[in-house]
Amino acid sequence: MVVTVEISMYPFREDYRALIQDFVRKLNGYEKLRITTGPTSTVVIGEYARVMEALTELFEWSHREHGQAVFVTKLILDYDPD
Repeated sequence: MVVTVEISMYPFREDYRALIQDFVRKLNGYEKLRITTGPTSTVVIGEYARVMEALTELFEWSHREHGQAVFVTKLILDYDPD
């Protein structure tokens, strides 16, 4: 099953831009995901299990490396805009 996820990150630090860029850079390293980054959010499209695995790993990594952040996500199952 394909999932489309829109995600926004709000770190609790003054250098938030660098942290968001770091998160998006790591996200782009995952294979078999289509990623589109905009000014306020990033859209991730792929197989559900792969997307959830990537996000789980990145949430844990982000907390370990950068501390607390709020992640706002929207998920649409069985939707591929292309």
